[in-house]
Parts: sequence; C-alpha cells; structure tokens
Amino acid sequence: MIAVINTRMPYTFGDSQISTDAVDLAVEIDFELDSTQARTPDDESVVIAERLAAMIEDGSTLQMGIGAVPDSTLKALASRRGLRIWTELFSDGILDLDAAHALDEDHPLTASFCFGSRRLYDWVDRNPRVQMLRTEKTNSPALIAANRRMTSVNGALEVDLFGQANASRINARIYSGYGGQTDFIIGALHSPGGQAFIALRSWHPRADCSAVVPLLDEPVTSFQQTAVVTEQGVAKLLGYDEKTQARHLIDYAAHPSVRSELWEEARELGLA
Repeated sequence: MIAVINTRMPYTFGDSQISTDAVDLAVEIDFELDSTQARTPDDESVVIAERLAAMIEDGSTLQMGIGAVPDSTLKALASRRGLRIWTELFSDGILDLDAAHALDEDHPLTASFCFGSRRLYDWVDRNPRVQMLRTEKTNSPALIAANRRMTSVNGALEVDLFGQANASRINARIYSGYGGQTDFIIGALHSPGGQAFIALRSWHPRADCSAVVPLLDEPVTSFQQTAVVTEQGVAKLLGYDEKTQARHLIDYAAHPSVRSELWEEARELGLA
C-alpha cells in the first residue's frame, strides 16, 4: 500500500482512517488541493431551489450534489431543523446549513467525498460530525433507504414524456460518468416518507433547445421519480399513469415555447 501524505488534505473519520502499519511506502508532498469558488446563482437555479425547498420537511435526510441548484436549495433550507445528510458528494452549501443550525448535530454527516472551497476543507478537517465511507456503503440502496425521509435531488440533461432522465450523454459523447443517481432514487423511494427529484432548467441556453423532449434516444434513468422540477413548475410523476405524467411534464416543467410541439408528439406516442 502506497500512501500520499499532504498536510493540506483534511483529516476525516470513517473508512478513510487506516493504520500506519498497513502502509508499505509513504510519499510526502505539499500542494494546495483543487477547489471551486461559489458563484452567484442564476435566477432559474434560485427558482428551482425554492420549489424544491418547499417540498422538504424538517427532519429530512438529504442527498445533493454540486452546482448552483443544490447549493441554492441548501441555502433555501436554512429555516428547517433536524436535517441530516447522507450523500455521495457534498460541497459548500453544507456550510450554510451548519451556520443556520439546520443540521441535526447529533447525527453524522455521511458521504464518500467532498469538493469545494478551502473554507469547506478546513471545516471538514478533524470534524467529528463528518464521516467518510466507502462508496459501496454511501451508495447502497438498502442503507440509503434506512434513513428517515430520504430526499434525493439529482440533475439531468434531458427528461422525456415518459419521465425518463438522461444524465450521462450528449449525442453519444460522455458528459458525466457513471454516478449514484439510480442508487439514491431507489433508496429514497424505499425510505419512509422519502422523495426523489430530478431538477433541471426547462431550456438549455447554450444548445438553445428544450430539456423536456418527446422520447430520449440516449441512456436513461428509467424510474418513476417523485417529480421533475424546473423553473416553470413542479411536474408530479409518482403514482400517476403515463398519460397524466406526460401532461404534468408538458404543462408544469416544459418551456412554454415548446408545449404545443410536445402535445403533438405526445399524441403520436399515445400519451394524449
């Protein structure tokens, strides 16, 4: 076993702790960790975050990733109490919850890794309230489901009228590698009081196209999430038949400029 020792790396508890007796060779280095700086969120991300926060109750357990929507959602949850974190990744948004005393201080924040600012790394360093576990544990659907009111918030590139989500490829080109989205959706939906959300903008500004499409032709996450949330509204999916799902997606999640076209495609697909 070869260990890389960097004094700027935060010391964490959990599976990241190993005995020095297990180390065959130690290499000492000294360089600053990669980091990211918080950016001012765009208006759409703030609206999406507010819609998500309105559906998250006190005492929920959260899984969120990195980016404008997750960080904005955490900021919007500052008035909640007793929140817990069980996630694969966390970033600076956690600091806002901690400062607002929204977190359950008697329960450890559980994750596999973190990425953020130097301020985040300093907060994590030797913090007994943070435990880093192997991804096989954090992403185990059974362990995820054991958390109370497990609430999963994940992004996507596209969703179609069947509620399927594409979060990995654009025109066969890999956008994001294999992640824990499916693990957390399954776990959240098996948790008592759990919820699973897909959050994204209704319109891609760079590609200048709709994020709600008739039918995906890329790899999909084919589960019936609780809802798809965009700046346009909340499209509820769980418990509804496919025609009602499609109607909710068109009326509440899609950009107004493509709704007529989506209704035509829905008829072709037998969804209207």
